Amino acid sequence: MILDNIFLILTLLFAVSMLAMLSQKLRISYPIFLVLAGLVIGFIPGMPAVSLNPDIVFLIFLPPLLYSAAWNTSWKDFWQMRRPISLLSIGLVIFTSTAVAFLAHAMIPGFSLALGFLLGGIISPPDAVAATSVLQGLKVPKRVVTILEGESLINDASSLIVFRFALAVMMTGQFSFVNASTQFLLVAGLGLLIGLAIAHVVYAVHRFLPTTPNIDTALTLISPYLMYLVAEHFHYSGVMAVVSGGLFLSYRSHEVFNYSTRIQAYSVWEVLVFLLNGLVFILIGLQLPQIIHSLGGYSVGDAILFGLIISVTTVVIRIIWVFPGAYIPRILFPSIRKTERRPGWKPVFLVAWSGMRGVVSLASALAVPLTLTNGELFPQRNLILFITFIVILFTLVFQGLSLPWLIRKLDIQEPDNNEGEQLVAIKLRLAEAALKHLERNYVTELESIQAYERIKDRYKRMVDNSHKKLLHEDGDRVAEDFLPRYRQMLLELVEVRRKVLYGLYCEKIYSDELIRNKEWELDLEEARLNE
Repeated sequence: MILDNIFLILTLLFAVSMLAMLSQKLRISYPIFLVLAGLVIGFIPGMPAVSLNPDIVFLIFLPPLLYSAAWNTSWKDFWQMRRPISLLSIGLVIFTSTAVAFLAHAMIPGFSLALGFLLGGIISPPDAVAATSVLQGLKVPKRVVTILEGESLINDASSLIVFRFALAVMMTGQFSFVNASTQFLLVAGLGLLIGLAIAHVVYAVHRFLPTTPNIDTALTLISPYLMYLVAEHFHYSGVMAVVSGGLFLSYRSHEVFNYSTRIQAYSVWEVLVFLLNGLVFILIGLQLPQIIHSLGGYSVGDAILFGLIISVTTVVIRIIWVFPGAYIPRILFPSIRKTERRPGWKPVFLVAWSGMRGVVSLASALAVPLTLTNGELFPQRNLILFITFIVILFTLVFQGLSLPWLIRKLDIQEPDNNEGEQLVAIKLRLAEAALKHLERNYVTELESIQAYERIKDRYKRMVDNSHKKLLHEDGDRVAEDFLPRYRQMLLELVEVRRKVLYGLYCEKIYSDELIRNKEWELDLEEARLNE
C-alpha cells in the first residue's frame, strides 16, 4: 500500500514536469493547463481514485506556498498598498461570503443560510499561486501585482475564519455576531503574533549561531511548518502566522544570509514551490470524477447550473466591490487624494478581473466533515464540493485564459515610476563607494600594480556612465545600442570557456573537483549576465 502511494506520487510529479513543459510550449499558464490535464486524466478508464485528505492539503501544501509568496513580497510595497489590500482581503471576502450565502439559500432547494455562509467562506478567497502564475511574464503594472499578491496573502486567513464560524453554526446551531467578531480579531491577531514570535527566534538562530548554508536552508524549510502548527495547535490562524513570519524574515534576510546561503536556498525553494504548485493543481483536476459520483440527490445538470450561476456571481461581486473601493476613499478623504495618484479604470478593472480560485477553496471544501455532531450525514456536502470545483474551474480557466488577451487589449501604460533612474542611481552609489575604498586603502598598490589600476578605471567608468545617464546626456542612445551586443559577447565567452572545460574533463588529466568548481564559477557568471 505504501509503495503504491509512493509510486502514484512519483508518477504525478513526473506528469507535472512533463505537462509544465507542454504548457510552456503552448504558452498557457501551467496552473490552468494542469487543472485541465488532471480533469482529463481523471476520466481515463482504469485510473486509480485519488483522494485528498484536507488536513494533508492544509499542512503539506499551504505553509510553504504561503511562506514563499510572503518571502517574495516587498514589505515596503505591501505597507504602501495596505488600504486596497485590506479592502480586498477582508472587506471583499465578507461581502462575497454574504452575497453567495443569500444567493445559494434562495436558489438551491433545502440549502440553509448557514450552509450558504459555509459555501461563501470556501469560495471567497482568490488563490495566491494562481494569480502569481497566471500573471507571470505578462506586462502588468507593479501596483496591480502588489495589490493582488498582498490580497492573496491575507484573504486566506479571513476566508478560513468565516468558514470556521459557519461550520460551527452547522455543528452547534448557535451564532452570536458579537462573539464571532471578537473571535475573528482574536484568531487573526494572535496568529499574527505567534508568527512574529517564532520568526524572531528563527532570526536569532540565523544571526547569532554558527550556521552553515545547509542549516540555513533547512531552517527556511522548517520555519513555515513550525509557525503554522504552533498557531493551529492553539486554534489561531496558521495562515496569518506563516504570512507575518515570512514577511518579517524576508525583510531582515539581508542581515543573516550570505551569498552562498541565498544561492542555495533560492534554488531549493524554486524547485519545491514548482513541484508543490504543480501537484496541487493537477490534484484539483483529478478530484472531479469522485465528486460527480457522490452528488447524491442532484443531477449533474442542476449542479453545473448552480455552480455556473455562483461562479458568475463571484466575478460580478468582485467588480462591484473593486471599483467603489478604488474611488470612494479618494472622494471622502483629501489626504488620499494628495498622497496617491488617481488610478485609471484599466488597472482597476484588471484587479477586478484577476480573481482566480485555487487550492485553499478546494481544501476548505474537503475539510467539511462527513457527519454532524449528532451522527447525521452533513447536509449538501457533496453539492458544496461540486460547486466549489466548478467555481475553481470557471475562474481559473475562463478568467485565467482571458487575462493575456485582456492585458493586450487594455494596453495599460504604467505611470513612470523612475525605476530606470533609480537603478542607475543605485549603481552610481555602489561604484562611488568601491572607488573611495580603493583610493583610501590601496594607494601604494594603485600606483605600482597594473591590476589594481584596471579595477579603479573600471569603477571610474561606471561612475562616469551613471552620471551621464542621470543627466540625460547624448551617450544614452549609444549605451542602449552597445549594451545588448556587449552582453551577448560576454555570454559567448562563457560558452567558449565551458566547451574548453568539458574538453579538460574528457581528457581525465585534471581533478574533477577543480573542474566542477570552475564550472560553478561559470554558472554564476552566466546567471549574472542573464539577469
